[in-house]
Amino acid sequence: MDFHRQHAHTGEAWRAATGLNRPAQDAHREPSMLNNQWKDEMALGVPAIDAAHRALFEELARLEQLDDRYFHAGFGELIAAVERDFREEEDLMEEIGFPSLANHREQHARVLSGLHHAWAAVDEGDLAQGRHALNLLPQWLLFHQATMDLALAAALELLQRQPG
Repeated sequence: MDFHRQHAHTGEAWRAATGLNRPAQDAHREPSMLNNQWKDEMALGVPAIDAAHRALFEELARLEQLDDRYFHAGFGELIAAVERDFREEEDLMEEIGFPSLANHREQHARVLSGLHHAWAAVDEGDLAQGRHALNLLPQWLLFHQATMDLALAAALELLQRQPG
């Protein structure tokens, strides 16, 4: 059985758990953290990556509820955590010679660019920009996890199965 057929159920379960297979008419709706909480079904089977993803979703949920007085500091901490998690993930991809590293890194750079632009506004007192970015981030994370990170998890699984 080839790898893709063997793991097709993982992708289907992932899309169902994350809502990425919802009808197109829902695509225009503003994302809501209430629909994007971490679910155990979202785990990729790579403990370090799953723990980082879970922590990130928990932080997003916490920030969504954070009073404006504390949002500035919390948003800065979120960006630092995302940067750290992306760096660790990219280090892992370099270590295993992951063939899609450049594409994966580009996706990370794009989301970090968006967060940094929102940070500039938050730093000037425009918390609405930060809250908007906070509202969009889970959708990006879910898509990224279901595509780029799922491919990384599959590559790691293949490496573990190799003898020696």
